[in-house]
Amino acid sequence: MTTPPTPKAAPESTPDAAPNTDGSAPAVPPLHGLRVLDLATLFAGPLAAMMLGDFGADVVKVEHPRKPDPSRGHGPAKDGIGLWWKVLGRNKRTITLDLSTPGGRDTLLALAADADVIVENFRPGTLERWGLGWEELSAANPRLVLARVTGFGQFGPYSHRPGFGTLAEAMSGFAAITGEPDGPPTLPPFGLADSIAALATAYAVMTALTARTTTGRGQVVDMAIIEPMLSVIGPHPLWYDQLGYVQPRTGNRSRNNAPRNTYRTADGSWVAVSTSAQSIAERVLNLVGRPELIAEPWFADGAGRAAHADVLDEAVGSWIARHTRDEAMAAFEKAEAAIAPVYDVRDVLDDPQYQALGTVTEVADPELGPIRMQNVLFRLSETPGAIRWAGRPHGADTAAVLSELGLSPAEIGALREQGAV
Repeated sequence: MTTPPTPKAAPESTPDAAPNTDGSAPAVPPLHGLRVLDLATLFAGPLAAMMLGDFGADVVKVEHPRKPDPSRGHGPAKDGIGLWWKVLGRNKRTITLDLSTPGGRDTLLALAADADVIVENFRPGTLERWGLGWEELSAANPRLVLARVTGFGQFGPYSHRPGFGTLAEAMSGFAAITGEPDGPPTLPPFGLADSIAALATAYAVMTALTARTTTGRGQVVDMAIIEPMLSVIGPHPLWYDQLGYVQPRTGNRSRNNAPRNTYRTADGSWVAVSTSAQSIAERVLNLVGRPELIAEPWFADGAGRAAHADVLDEAVGSWIARHTRDEAMAAFEKAEAAIAPVYDVRDVLDDPQYQALGTVTEVADPELGPIRMQNVLFRLSETPGAIRWAGRPHGADTAAVLSELGLSPAEIGALREQGAV
């Protein structure tokens, strides 16, 4: 039987959990008692730490005293307050430390002695140069898990290079297969590789923590952003290894089934149709009034249908073009065929399914008032996660966190004078 981490005192500077609406005590979050130091920036590492905080971990965000996390200024802002940070910094206490100074180094080692996890994304060798490498950190706390998130990993010929998600999207093969057949490789307009790496990092951290219950020791997580992205694109390496096959760009179409595309409706909206199952493909063709195509020999499997995508797209597309989005959605639903509207964020916020799931939730924020953001990533029936607060101001909890270490106001003041905090 595994033993959970020893509970630590909940932070006093911020709320831990609100009472349930029926007045009963809230369930203890599953990661309550877990302490995480988030040293990372832009974006995979901080997002992984956010996911741990969403389920109750006490996450302490460590930023440079004079160089705040760049995500605070990334993208649109309101009243000078970066909005992306409000999501990325949620459920985190914020402190400042200059890790390159002796005072900052010693303070981090003191924090590490009582932490379970550190998440960092400095270039390999940076922590070691500051005297904060694995040797020093594990000496301070043999049970510590150190998650190191970099573009290319801790070793190898590219490990010294600066790495961002865009490079992973290019090098993984994702961009090469994304876009129209006669167009250029296409990159996503958001941090796809970083987000996938964040999910993988959170999974890796929980795996290492589970191993710790058996070994009694922490370990290093070496997360290269180029690797999770490669994992999610499917069996492409195996296809090439066994068949010499390199998937080309196919736009919205699939080489495995058809019809599969986006189609414009009579009222100028767009819908997406998928027919991964043979039964669904037959329902769609019956619905659009082209049952004779089902009798074609090539219609019997996905590859055969994909080879005749032009015919199937014309059949489905012309029918959808004569109907409004609501009419098409209703007809497909009645036929038990797979269709979805192509949404922008306005549609997402208005959609009744997302509303029923609570996918977007409102958070009270002292700086901006009520704000809406994506909810926690999944629902647990007994120990759910929660957004306890949105991203806090730079260094808002420095004094409180350092006081928990036993530092006096005079000692904290001395660190400030040194520029260490």
